[in-house]
Amino acid sequence: MPVSKNRRKDGSKAPKPVPRKRRKAEASPAPLPEDLPPRVAMEKMMANLQRSLVVDDLLGEAEADPLHAAQDVMYDAWERGTKRERIALAKRALGISELCADAWLLLAEEEAKGIIERRATLDKALAAGDEAVRHVLGEEAFEEEEGHFWGILETRPYMRARAALAECLWEMGDRDEAVAHWRDMLRLCPNDNLGIRHVLAPKLLHLNLFEAARDLLDEYEEPDFAEWAYTDALLKYKQGGPTSGAGKALAAAIKNNPHVPVYLLGETRLPKQTPPHYALGSKEEAVLYVFSSLETWTSTKGALAWLSETAKTPCKKGTAQNRG
Repeated sequence: MPVSKNRRKDGSKAPKPVPRKRRKAEASPAPLPEDLPPRVAMEKMMANLQRSLVVDDLLGEAEADPLHAAQDVMYDAWERGTKRERIALAKRALGISELCADAWLLLAEEEAKGIIERRATLDKALAAGDEAVRHVLGEEAFEEEEGHFWGILETRPYMRARAALAECLWEMGDRDEAVAHWRDMLRLCPNDNLGIRHVLAPKLLHLNLFEAARDLLDEYEEPDFAEWAYTDALLKYKQGGPTSGAGKALAAAIKNNPHVPVYLLGETRLPKQTPPHYALGSKEEAVLYVFSSLETWTSTKGALAWLSETAKTPCKKGTAQNRG
């Protein structure tokens, strides 16, 4: 899920990665196509720059590392316009290095037939990513670099694979395991560049893990986001029913994003696919929230009726004021 801000309650940020040895750049990275997704384009540029700054006596070793070569193939794969081309390049990357987690991830998303095969391929992606992190950063990387993940470029394939596996596990019904993955990812990367908190908050609520959900909401304090505002309101409702506090929280959520109720109540049909980007208060944000939380709302007795009544109330007041 796209992330628009990374603010924690205490204002802290994830520690900066341990500085790597550098050498003067000899050439600028090759120009990137203008239509590349910003995150992929930025990561490719960072990889090219990092490669150009390796210490002289390590240059040959770095360039000869099959994992680096395989990752370069994956940057090319993400630029290709057809599934066939992307799959072919992913397989080429794995032929260079089986530790290329992004290649396994692409095959899981675009070639796997059915959820069972997808999970098996994602297991391979996570195992490859884990081994790749240790290969590049050392055997103690997961302890020594805790809090730095994502800030270190070589950890990103691992984090992408783990996030995809957690989603797959949730879909398959292995929900405790999925939540364990998401929570541990926040330990590794508390600055949460992947937006795991936005996925996790409604999932904790669905499992009635009220204390954990409240702790997460309080830790990051992002009431402007639909996930935060609506999750806060539904948490209050699940704990105490339609209290005045729950009603105020829901009214505030509806004010921030008034598009959510029509999707939750089935008055507007959800699209078949989730939007790739969103803005706060937009229909796209509403769609993303409803995809993640519809099951929780529908399984909570009386919640949709409470939502419907609360959503109508501001309209009635506004109509009365206009008529007056």
